[in-house]
Amino acid sequence: MMMMPPLWETLSHIVSLALAYALALPVGWDREKDERSAGIRTFPLVAIASCGFVLVGIAILGRTSPAQARLLEGLITGVGFIGGGAILKHGGKASGTATAASLWATGALGAAVGYGLYDIAAVLSLTTFLTLHCSRPLKRASEDRGEPVDRQ
Repeated sequence: MMMMPPLWETLSHIVSLALAYALALPVGWDREKDERSAGIRTFPLVAIASCGFVLVGIAILGRTSPAQARLLEGLITGVGFIGGGAILKHGGKASGTATAASLWATGALGAAVGYGLYDIAAVLSLTTFLTLHCSRPLKRASEDRGEPVDRQ
């Protein structure tokens, strides 16, 4: 017979998954607003999936198991693969690299929440959002000067 986890543990998991979702939402919204290949649905899903894999790994393997390294390795590779799908090549130029990198950061954000490293998750969320949002004027300025710019 399968035993149910204590209520506090279930609530803790729900809070972690919700936090991962909430911290990824601004990044997804920013990408959606710019009509990028990944947006408001993709980023929170990557974050909660990463968080979920970490939570399952902790429950099955234990927090201090050396197998946690393999779990993280799989997450890094898997999220990188998803991000690779956002990169398109047009002639000699690649586009979507910022979306791919922000997906990767969002995977790290979800994993950080899963491990209870909320400070790291918050910094990843804020830094990713601000980098995408605040670098637009610099990007436009370089386009105005005729320099080739990666369209992300």
